Amino acid sequence: MSAETRPRLIEGIGRKRSSFREWRGQRPFWGGLLTLLAGIPIMYIPYANLTIGSLTVRMATTAGAGSLIIGVLLVVLGLTMWFQPASRVFAGVAGILLSLVSLVVSNFGAFLVGFLLGLIGGALGVAWAPGQAERSGDDAGDEPARNVAGPVVATHPAPAGPGLGNGLDDLSGTSPTNDGRHRAG
Repeated sequence: MSAETRPRLIEGIGRKRSSFREWRGQRPFWGGLLTLLAGIPIMYIPYANLTIGSLTVRMATTAGAGSLIIGVLLVVLGLTMWFQPASRVFAGVAGILLSLVSLVVSNFGAFLVGFLLGLIGGALGVAWAPGQAERSGDDAGDEPARNVAGPVVATHPAPAGPGLGNGLDDLSGTSPTNDGRHRAG
């Protein structure tokens, strides 16, 4: 194998980086990371010893086992957001609820650090939605785009008023203006 045919180290790192970027884009990565990081101080601080000179201060509470359980569950929920993106809403809501419970159980949510990380991570997990696949320039002309940004202007507006066919007075949720599909609201 000659030096010209051997793959370069930089190309391998670039490929791994782009594949990680693609993996990260298909799941609520930052919500999972913050939820995972929220569990660490919540489960660590109640068992930590703080030594100041010859004085040892224990942060242990009577609910130390509860803190450990909450912290482990937050770590598991963060990993769930990464590896099961379909259950992101459940994991996000559970992360928010466990963070709220940690205020009472675990030294004010591990001194508000774990609490805030859990709240933000859970909210990011709930709010994340999978993106649309990017279309290449070749496929762009095959079918018309259905997602329209901005105001929609009718080319042939229907006369306004009840029962005149504008679809706004139809209580069934379907109308000819939306191709017979139900609309929310």
